Amino acid sequence: MTKIQETTLEISLGALQNNITFLRSKIRPTTKFMAVVKAYAYGSDAQQVALFLEKQQVDYFAVAYTDEGIALRNAGVTKPILVLHPLPVHFHEIIAYKLEPSLYNKYVFDAFLEASKNETNYPVHLKFNTGLNRLGFTAEEIPELLSALEKHSNLQVASVFSHLGASEDLNEKTFTLQQIKDFKEVSAQLNSKLSYKPLFHILNTSGILNYAEEAQFDMVRSGIGLYGFGNDPQYNHHFKNVVSLKSVISQIHHIQPNQSIGYNKGHIAKTAMKTATIPLGHADGISRQYGKGKAFLTVNGKQCPIVGNVCMDMLMIDITGVDCHEGDEVLIFGTQPTASAFASTAGTISYELLTAISQRVRRKVVS
Repeated sequence: MTKIQETTLEISLGALQNNITFLRSKIRPTTKFMAVVKAYAYGSDAQQVALFLEKQQVDYFAVAYTDEGIALRNAGVTKPILVLHPLPVHFHEIIAYKLEPSLYNKYVFDAFLEASKNETNYPVHLKFNTGLNRLGFTAEEIPELLSALEKHSNLQVASVFSHLGASEDLNEKTFTLQQIKDFKEVSAQLNSKLSYKPLFHILNTSGILNYAEEAQFDMVRSGIGLYGFGNDPQYNHHFKNVVSLKSVISQIHHIQPNQSIGYNKGHIAKTAMKTATIPLGHADGISRQYGKGKAFLTVNGKQCPIVGNVCMDMLMIDITGVDCHEGDEVLIFGTQPTASAFASTAGTISYELLTAISQRVRRKVVS
């Protein structure tokens, strides 16, 4: 395998295939699958990932905002795309690109009614709040919703959904089961009144792993699981890491005792040491919180701590005693350490680390 020559985020389609196959094994063959590719497919490459997953016969895609859906359409994605947090200012674009909005309160519902007045049976998705308290209608608003839908033929409910707030934490099982119970009540009310049957879905990645028997409904959604993280030690070995961030050594320095390294004299050498400068900084998604020895990069199999403060475009690592040269490859995260392990050194999670990787970092799709 050719070594990389610049900072590169490698995206493994083979690992992506493994992960969707495993997630599908947890649900019925008839249950539909929604692939969540928001935030540039969790920091990877939304267009490449979505085009690959479309061939794996996923049923739906989900993005956070309208421009993400437009980018997928422009890349050639044809499957339905749910926009999870649409804003009324973009409703005409949503219709133009045949995207499907989540309607989560009366203000947004009424605004889309007006924007879609020339449409017939335009697919929309109703989101209900069952405990996350972020977005969503309440069960008490169902009669008003049904009345509006009956009066206006321009909208048709493609799906009804909610979002679990603690499905990865089995200590919160009572809370999660109550969310599921509340959603079942919402589903029953809508099923009894609508003249057609929309899809119902509530399970996210951790929900698929922990609550598939109780709440599979008609469709499930997965985001972080597709990219290799199950949020559960008992399942993690089934997942394969999709993205690996790699860079190279730009320059090696021999540092004398009492010399400083980096901005604000972030590190003072106590003894003679050797450092390597890496073309990667907080503008690329490796924030300052990883500096001063909290995180390490891997050079030729050796763990090398970050020294001093992370700069905007560069960081420095301690390579004392490591056999390496300028131009050698450096691993930031991948299989070992994983993005989760790397993120934990700074007290954060894989989601934040992955989605922070800058667009200026080159993406490379591998098998």
